Parts: sequence; structure tokens; C-alpha cells
Amino acid sequence: MADEKKLDLVKVAPNAKPPVCRIMDYGKYKYEQAKKEKESRKNQKIINIKEIRLTPRIDEHDIVVKSNRAIKFLESGNKVKVTVRFKGREMGHTAIGKEVLEKFAELTSEVSAIEKKAKLEGRNMIMFLMPKN
Repeated sequence: MADEKKLDLVKVAPNAKPPVCRIMDYGKYKYEQAKKEKESRKNQKIINIKEIRLTPRIDEHDIVVKSNRAIKFLESGNKVKVTVRFKGREMGHTAIGKEVLEKFAELTSEVSAIEKKAKLEGRNMIMFLMPKN
């Protein structure tokens, strides 16, 4: 029957008893599947994570410059990972690093929301910011 209609015989469910087959134009079917897949990828937005590193002893102007950079990242739809690195004796004063992260979040609060609060991981304190909708 498939040869008469000049179409392909495609096994839809080969493991079924009896196997299920369909008569169709297989080339057209593959083309439509590829087109649907391409369209679905087109609608997806890839979100990158950008990292900004700070220190507990960062100066006022430096934190403003870094926050402006983070605002640009957030406005373009990326997430921002803010990291405060502690060296040597700074590990005894992790509260200062937490204050720096809170100040950073306050400076970027117009365009961002905190996704993950500040958390100490080894010698780094990490916080994630995501863009507001």
C-alpha cells in the first residue's frame, strides 16, 4: 500500500504485539520535527551567571563601580554571583563581609532580587542576585 501511494512505511511502536506501522512521508515528518525543535529553541532565553568579586575592605567608590557593572548584567537578563573573598585574619571578621554584601544588594535593589542569601563557603561568602521581572 505504501509503494502504491509512493510513501514510506514507518514502525510507530515496534515492540507492540503486533507491531504498529503508519504510512507517511518520512522526509516531511523529519523536516516538521526539526522545524518545531528550532522554534522551541528560538523562544528559550539562555541565562548566564556573571561573577563579581569583592573584598571585605572594599572602598565606597569601588563598590559603586562594581554595583553599576552588576546592574548592567542584570538588565541584560543575567544572574549575578557576588563573592567576597577573605584572606588571612579577615576570616575572623566575616560579619564585615556580610555587611558588604548587604550594601551591594541595596545598591542593586532597583533591578535585582536576592535569589540566595549570603552564605559562607570556605574562604568565600557567596550571594546570588537575579533580575526583577
